[in-house]
Amino acid sequence: MEANVVDAIALAGSMDQDLSMWGLFLRADPVVKAVMLMLFLASFWSWAIIFEKSMRLRRLAAEANQFEDRFWSGGSLEDLYDKIGGTPSHPMASVFVSAMREWQRSLARGLVGPEAARGSLQARIERVMNVAIGREMARLERYMNFLASVGSTAPFIGLFGTVWGIMNSFHAIALSKNTNLAVVAPGIAEALFATALGLIAAIPAVVAYNKLSNDLGRYAGRLEAFCGEFSAILSRQMEEHP
Repeated sequence: MEANVVDAIALAGSMDQDLSMWGLFLRADPVVKAVMLMLFLASFWSWAIIFEKSMRLRRLAAEANQFEDRFWSGGSLEDLYDKIGGTPSHPMASVFVSAMREWQRSLARGLVGPEAARGSLQARIERVMNVAIGREMARLERYMNFLASVGSTAPFIGLFGTVWGIMNSFHAIALSKNTNLAVVAPGIAEALFATALGLIAAIPAVVAYNKLSNDLGRYAGRLEAFCGEFSAILSRQMEEHP
């Protein structure tokens, strides 16, 4: 480690005026460099997740509006089911298709007759829709745990890089026996840069996690509301069925 410190001192002598972010990264200890790279990659991946989730939720909201307009237009549910086919393009359509598939299977088998059978069918349809909602929400919530992890751990990872950098800086000062501010400042700045990167990675991740969690919760509530409305419609159709 002493050899690394000596090298750091020599490097500091040649770069004592370069306090840019790139210069701080180049002069950093290998461990601090690894911390900085880890935080940079975590921040990059977090922003990729944020943009992907935000755009996807906006698109899903628009698709849900279009689907509800078609659903409540007064047309036949069977015609809508035939148009959507077996490959629904968004979660609300998936919930609708799963319920209609169970409904049509029961009709084909003659299970919509007696009152007891109707209750069983109603329960099956609601269960199928709830399973579809759970499956679709699990897909939408993918990588949300990564945002939460970055938001909670990035500051501590940055702090570790800062502590390690300050230890090396003090060791270098002890070896050089020079406490001049011009010698001390670059090492301290290099160490604090790791903490800054940790905060840069953590703050957007925490804000985005809270915002996206609220948006996902509202979308899940919208799916559950549609599930209840559709279940009521099917219940009325069961009562009207001979």
